[in-house]
Amino acid sequence: GDSVITVQLSEEDKVEDDVVFYLVFTGSTVQHCTSTRKINPGSLETISPGHDCCETVKVALCASREGHPVLVVAEESFQFVQDEAYDAAQFLATCAGNQQALNFTRFLDRSRPPAADVDFLDEKVALAFRHLKLPAEWNVLGAEQSLSENIPRETLMHFAVRLGLLRLTWFLLQQPGGRGALSIHNNEGATPVSLALERGYQKLHQLLTEEGAREPDSWSTLSHTVHSGDYSVKHHRGLGVYLLTAEA
Repeated sequence: GDSVITVQLSEEDKVEDDVVFYLVFTGSTVQHCTSTRKINPGSLETISPGHDCCETVKVALCASREGHPVLVVAEESFQFVQDEAYDAAQFLATCAGNQQALNFTRFLDRSRPPAADVDFLDEKVALAFRHLKLPAEWNVLGAEQSLSENIPRETLMHFAVRLGLLRLTWFLLQQPGGRGALSIHNNEGATPVSLALERGYQKLHQLLTEEGAREPDSWSTLSHTVHSGDYSVKHHRGLGVYLLTAEA
């Protein structure tokens, strides 16, 4: 999700300015409808929706004009694929509270990837996390979230902070158990807050300690989502397009 999609219109589809085009994505359990913006008479632009699973869906280009029925201009298939970021987010979500798995992730820290790679990883994994269907009882601290905070253990928050993943840290902070994880020490006596300070991650330390700290700049700050029951509406401010998602 959240990639830019460009639609090229054929000559016969280039019509008057009062015609509004939409893309409708129909999956097995979820349907999305996105508005578009016209780049020029022959091109439209919109944002791909974040889907709930990896599958091939039907996508229809629809045209709407006041006083006229909605017209289906063209139909095509669109594939949501499972990439490394999706795999990583699923692995991390499943391993919340799993000490063996979380200790294994510490090997990633030894390679210390370049800053550009960390930024790319942060953006992609945080975005994938947002589109995962997490169970209602999911918690950053795992199934054992009721454990005493005095018991040293590794947490997902330690992982995100250790690698300097700003956006993923922000996402975890908003989830159940996110704030509680900040005061938990690992076996080396470090909390996520002390790790950020020790590693010189100033922005990350501010994010963890300042009241009212703002979300790090990312795709998500360019958009605003409102949820209501089985529906959600997302406004992407960058392109000025809207996305309606409904559970079938």
